[in-house]
Amino acid sequence: MQPLLEQIGLKLVRLDLPFRLNHVNCLLAEGEKGWVVIDTGLNNEYSKQRWKEELEGKEVSDIFVTHYHPDHFGYAGGLQLQTGANVSMPKIDAENGLKVWTDQFLNQLHDHYASAGIPKPIATAMVENTREFVQRVTPYPTITHYFQEGERFQIGKLEYEVLFTPGHSDGLIVFYNQEKNVLLSTDHILPKITPNISYWFHGDPNPLATYFRSLQKIKELDADFVIPGHGKTFHGANDRINAIIKHHEDRLAKTLDALKEKSTVYDVSKALFPKIETIHETRFAVGETIAHLEFLRTKGEINREEKDGQFYYFV
Repeated sequence: MQPLLEQIGLKLVRLDLPFRLNHVNCLLAEGEKGWVVIDTGLNNEYSKQRWKEELEGKEVSDIFVTHYHPDHFGYAGGLQLQTGANVSMPKIDAENGLKVWTDQFLNQLHDHYASAGIPKPIATAMVENTREFVQRVTPYPTITHYFQEGERFQIGKLEYEVLFTPGHSDGLIVFYNQEKNVLLSTDHILPKITPNISYWFHGDPNPLATYFRSLQKIKELDADFVIPGHGKTFHGANDRINAIIKHHEDRLAKTLDALKEKSTVYDVSKALFPKIETIHETRFAVGETIAHLEFLRTKGEINREEKDGQFYYFV
């Protein structure tokens, strides 16, 4: 696929990550006023060195951040300081990026995790795991532009339209070129794994429903060549979208099956994700479990009650 990337003027910069999702795909291309970087990796010494090598002799005019998750947003501020580039990202995710690693929000997580039925030692470890990311996302960038639906930007040899596809995050964007039918899918569609769709105790109360709507929106494009935020480039967006929808339908069925008796979020997460090994992965499992439970509750298929500070779900 590399020759095709070169034909459209894109360079895929694969950055290593220090956890199970072991890399992120960033992009580098010439724009109208200089070089454009799309997503940046974490703020760590590895990212700093890689970008120093990749950008040697290049004047960076713009940094495009597709969403606020650390592996995409983390080094945006540091790279902005190094290059003086403008930083553009979705407004809602810019706001979330400045919120979720604050002491105020992190301290509230203890109560949220307690309501989800998570044992206190595990909940404390989950909060501290989240807190560790503060150094990986600071310094924060100065946002000079908020993306708008339908905006167009020259990225490499093609012009791309900005499309909002919330679900994986509240403000996630993708870039689409109609002429060549190319989709920079970021974390909206991935080739092998399904993007994590989680409720993070803030923002969209029903992210899975939102994600389904965003999938249908992109399905209407019938995009051919897809460049994802993780994994290898691939052809046929709609085939992958159908597989992702089927995955979530199966998981919803498993969620219902796990509710043969009243259960906490943590109980259901253990049933849905029995092979989770680390605290970092537990955070994602809990978030995705809530997303599936709330999707079913909003549809009226299950119920929820609160007792002694914990939420219990049941059919």
